Amino acid sequence: MPELPTRFRAVNWTVEVRCSGDRRVGWTCFAGIREGDRIVSEHEIRLAAGDLARLAPSATDPTDLVERSLSFLLEREPPASILRTFDLTVIGRFFPEYEAAIRADKRAT
Repeated sequence: MPELPTRFRAVNWTVEVRCSGDRRVGWTCFAGIREGDRIVSEHEIRLAAGDLARLAPSATDPTDLVERSLSFLLEREPPASILRTFDLTVIGRFFPEYEAAIRADKRAT
């Protein structure tokens, strides 16, 4: 995996997520990544109920999972490199360790 330039690792990004939908139809989440008070990128992330159950078994809402997933990405790439619109499971295609890391994340609800 390529190393991020030092300037990206030193930045303290803030992730804000809001989701709509339900277990029947899945969710669409809108996320903003901030640097201080400035939004540096915005993303639309889709998530199916089965994926929520697999990646965050005790969760009833995907907000925390999406926040943790974006934090996972920000540890590996700058916000501008994150796709603007994607299904959450596509992260595993780029980062094979994603699902194991997310399931092992102690912050999981």
